[in-house]
Amino acid sequence: MLKFAANLSHLWVELPYLDRFEAAAAAGFEAVEVLFPYDVAAKDTRRALLSSGLEMVLINAPPPNYTGGHRGFAAVPALRERFRRDFARALRYADALRVRVLHVMTGVADGIDARATLIENLRWAQAEIPDGLTLTLEPLCDESLPGYFLNDYALAAEVLDEVASDRIGLQFDSYHAQTIHGDATEVFETYRRHVRHIQIGDAPGRGVPGSGTVDFDRLFAAIRASGYDGWVSAEYTPGPQTEAGLGWLSAARG
Repeated sequence: MLKFAANLSHLWVELPYLDRFEAAAAAGFEAVEVLFPYDVAAKDTRRALLSSGLEMVLINAPPPNYTGGHRGFAAVPALRERFRRDFARALRYADALRVRVLHVMTGVADGIDARATLIENLRWAQAEIPDGLTLTLEPLCDESLPGYFLNDYALAAEVLDEVASDRIGLQFDSYHAQTIHGDATEVFETYRRHVRHIQIGDAPGRGVPGSGTVDFDRLFAAIRASGYDGWVSAEYTPGPQTEAGLGWLSAARG
């Protein structure tokens, strides 16, 4: 049986941040993820988690760049120190929120120097994390973040194979996989050995599951058949009222 989490950076945005946890629990989710929880004191988010009975499964690293620059620095050669400084802050939040997965954003970059920088930073980062925490890399499509270094699943697999650490894996997202490669299920099956976390949204436009071109019946069947036992997180744009787009959830649970 698949385990579904709610991404509260995308779902229930019609509610104040701390109210979204109870809404997710009421809708039947048992876990949540928040991409950038850094604007709210960790103790307040932790209190909302405890009150709603939810588990926090993922956050992003690094914290937002308030100077207006690009998101992520892991593959940017000139920002090695910035990456390590911000990674330390992300680890503090991950610890406070009992997070299991920390998504490492690579940033906007290209070329062999960027690839080498990413591998160097990942080798450093995997030695810094505590037991029980997994780092992930997620390929992002140009539609979502133009110029992002990690924009292809084959590239992600190459980097993971070179780093060769069981503390770092692949974050599979159906929206990005479908947009980049055209068949999300085929991408999942090709790179399943690397997958440590799953997010779902339809394509184009990261819509509600069932609104676009992703065959979710086929994808969910592939995930079940693979033996994946982690969380499948709903990360999509729901429209004005999140509850109105949750019909897919009961169908997916069977």
